[in-house]
Amino acid sequence: MKKYILFDNDGVLVETEKWYFEANVKALNELNIKLDEDVYMEIMARGGTAWEVAQKQGIKKEIIDAQRFKRDIYYQEFLQTKDIEIDGVKDILSQLSNKYKMAIITTSRRVDFDLIHKNRGIVDFMDFTLCVEEYKRAKPYPDPYLAGLKKFNAKKEETIIVEDSQRGLTSAYNAGIECVIVKNEFTKSHDFSKANYFIDSLKELKTLL
Repeated sequence: MKKYILFDNDGVLVETEKWYFEANVKALNELNIKLDEDVYMEIMARGGTAWEVAQKQGIKKEIIDAQRFKRDIYYQEFLQTKDIEIDGVKDILSQLSNKYKMAIITTSRRVDFDLIHKNRGIVDFMDFTLCVEEYKRAKPYPDPYLAGLKKFNAKKEETIIVEDSQRGLTSAYNAGIECVIVKNEFTKSHDFSKANYFIDSLKELKTLL
């Protein structure tokens, strides 16, 4: 019997992953470095950084740091100008909130997370949210989800995680918590063999539980 739901954010509740990729592409392009999507997906799956591509080409750290700062600006611009809504999310969260306690566990920076959710109403259904600054090690380490478990004072068997990426699934698996993968075209190449359940959209979560 599940009592707690821990949601990933990007790609599960909002469609932001594509725009983070595009922000990286734009920033790296200014260094005359092309970031291929298949390379990025491999990096993303294991929890690496797109800046590995620049490091391999011998770009100095201070130049990379400056471009990362630009990447963050580009990403925030996308967050404010692109459509990142996922249909039906608020409706299903409203229904689930009647029966389950819920939280968002994300590797996003707090500044980006708050920008994403400004006036969106999604966090209204959550008991709390945890961003990358608020636990020791990011996904694929188990720390984020174990921190969520601790904050709820919940048992693993009472909890389920909703993810859309291999990195997030690995985090859930390493934490020993059951994980549902929600279909996302952007992460379809990832290895989800360790997942417990699969759904085509968040709307199916209520039936699954």
